[in-house]
Amino acid sequence: MAHEVGESLPNYPIPNPTALEPPAEWAELRRGCPVAPVRLPSGDRAVVLTRYADVRQVLSDPRFTRQLNAPDAARISDSESGGVFNNEMAVVLPDSGTAHQRWRQQVGRWFTVKRLNALRPAIEAMADRLVDEMAAGEQPADLKAALGFPLPVWVICDLLGVPDTDRDRFAHWSDTLLNLTRYTEAEIGAAQAEFVAYLGEHVAAKRAEPRDDLLSALIAGGELSDAQLVATGQALLVAGHETTANMIGKMVGMLLADRTRWERLVADPSLVRPAVEEVLRFDANPGLGMPRYIPEDTEVAGETVPAGTTVMCSMGAANRDETAFERASEMDLARRPNPHLAFGAGSHSCLGQALARTELQVVLEVLVRRLPGLELAIAPEELRRVEGLVVGGLRDVPVRW
Repeated sequence: MAHEVGESLPNYPIPNPTALEPPAEWAELRRGCPVAPVRLPSGDRAVVLTRYADVRQVLSDPRFTRQLNAPDAARISDSESGGVFNNEMAVVLPDSGTAHQRWRQQVGRWFTVKRLNALRPAIEAMADRLVDEMAAGEQPADLKAALGFPLPVWVICDLLGVPDTDRDRFAHWSDTLLNLTRYTEAEIGAAQAEFVAYLGEHVAAKRAEPRDDLLSALIAGGELSDAQLVATGQALLVAGHETTANMIGKMVGMLLADRTRWERLVADPSLVRPAVEEVLRFDANPGLGMPRYIPEDTEVAGETVPAGTTVMCSMGAANRDETAFERASEMDLARRPNPHLAFGAGSHSCLGQALARTELQVVLEVLVRRLPGLELAIAPEELRRVEGLVVGGLRDVPVRW
């Protein structure tokens, strides 16, 4: 299934007309071809799901695995190391069953509402500080570089107990692991080796001198090997930095693209929480989606998906499904309920989603309070995508205030 040739297939991810607009093909596929064959950046064949019910079903079904290193699984990118989907994290961490649930429970204790509420004032103070620095500088400023990038790095560094002075190194490592096209095989291999070596030294230091941080707590639990601790640190850093940094930029871009949205938030800050959920649902530039591998014939949307198929779940397309959301193509800042799939579904849903929500809410609260006159410094259609990035994003978000 992975290496069929001679077949003319549309490329996936499907390109957006602009950075904030969804591809027209999403709606076409939802209507007419819910299980659509596509060509991945590697050249391998996969199928993509675009309907809400199908994406939710597959992400919640344990038969659809994350075994993307299976011999007949499609390679996502053309690098042999496979980037973030087929490296140390994918191989070392338990993928399913009791071991996976146990790992999630141990790590998840650091993402409880109680712990995040305790962390929230510090996140707010850091966001205020970053806004101070941006406001003291020249206009226009790049909001992603000034706020979107440094805030999540600071939070993850704090969580893992690593010095935030190393944040530039983390940025390079996570970008290398999450970019499908920018780096050579040698660069990806070197970055992975550096990252693993760094975290290996960090784990050893935590064993010698534990502190009040996630890795120290996991070491004290005694259930994870050093390799699993390194892979956990790597997974959290990549997931917690790159995805949230890009989402902060996209969130502000979406809200300022139609300034009546921003003005509504300034007039009624109680809308911040539902607005965060709506930008997560409305995100037309979410990147690759969630890949799954099926080792047995399975039915999806009334069709048989053969064993050995790699299935791409497009949460962005699913979140615009009119059968699941009223007026799905409109942004409604007060939308409730909002059961979007931005964080996935089932036993592999995003472990850090409560942290991501906290960061997005805090950023929006601080910006609405501090910079009510915030506006894009360019036309929305001039915003530029980050090319090749698994999670999708904007290259920069130029703003004035």
